[in-house]
Amino acid sequence: MPAERIIMTIVAALALLDGVLLWSKDVGVDVVGYAGMVGCGLGAMALGQFYRHVRRNQSIAATATAAGLFILFTIVGSIFNYLLLPLAREPIDIALARFDASFGFHWPIFVEWASHYPRIGMVLQTVYATSLPQLLVVIFVLGFSGRLRLLHHFLLTGVIGALLAIVCWSFFPSFGASSIYQLPQAVTDAVPLAVGPGYGAELVELGRHGATYLSPHNVLGVIGFPSFHTVMAAMSAFFIMRIRWLGPIFLVVNALMMPAIVIQGGHNLADVVGGLAVFAVAYRLAALALNQRERGPANAESASSTIKALP
Repeated sequence: MPAERIIMTIVAALALLDGVLLWSKDVGVDVVGYAGMVGCGLGAMALGQFYRHVRRNQSIAATATAAGLFILFTIVGSIFNYLLLPLAREPIDIALARFDASFGFHWPIFVEWASHYPRIGMVLQTVYATSLPQLLVVIFVLGFSGRLRLLHHFLLTGVIGALLAIVCWSFFPSFGASSIYQLPQAVTDAVPLAVGPGYGAELVELGRHGATYLSPHNVLGVIGFPSFHTVMAAMSAFFIMRIRWLGPIFLVVNALMMPAIVIQGGHNLADVVGGLAVFAVAYRLAALALNQRERGPANAESASSTIKALP
């Protein structure tokens, strides 16, 4: 499968780069913790190949392989992201806050307003926690329903989107609104935040000094702008829209995800705008990559047929 080969190449390249950076920066690694996750990813891929070549069930094969690639890319991508720390440039969160202010948006005021409606805050907290599970649901639904090209487009969009977000963040680092604002205790008591000022302060410290030890048990989401949670929400909503019985549900959940990203994720409004832009670019690049790889074998087959037809 063209998309699988592209993603496997990216995963292998990132794994090699991670190894070099871990060695050069002398960063410790929770080998046991990561080995378990890598084992899950490789196990899912092995299951996929078994169903592809032995049981001849392409839906299960593509679904299992996609799940394995998703796990492996998440591992090598998050490690690579961490190894870009400490930051070589100052965070741009203040500039992003000014951008928000130009549209009349002020993060502390918005969160304080939300604190007057605790039930809404609880709903948004639940919605925010569905980001990763939604991606897995999309993989299983597209795979088991036989929409394999759409599944591969989805996977490739996520990989390209993540790489674009990491590259953009490395040049223009930011940690979100929660890293530059303090909230009154009454507000944080009324609205428990997944990413509050304490989390933001931890990110700032990480940005200054970098990581000395990496473990899957304490990984933080370090990218503020562009918001990758927004990329994931757009992916889930867009790719599941064609599934009649799930599309409206995902659309509503991910519409709620936008304020959840700002409040629960501690993001600037500009981060969300940036995330939507990254999704649009990644979607288009993924489509171009798939079309190009699919045309290659077709052109080769056409040329072969032409040669055979010659006298």
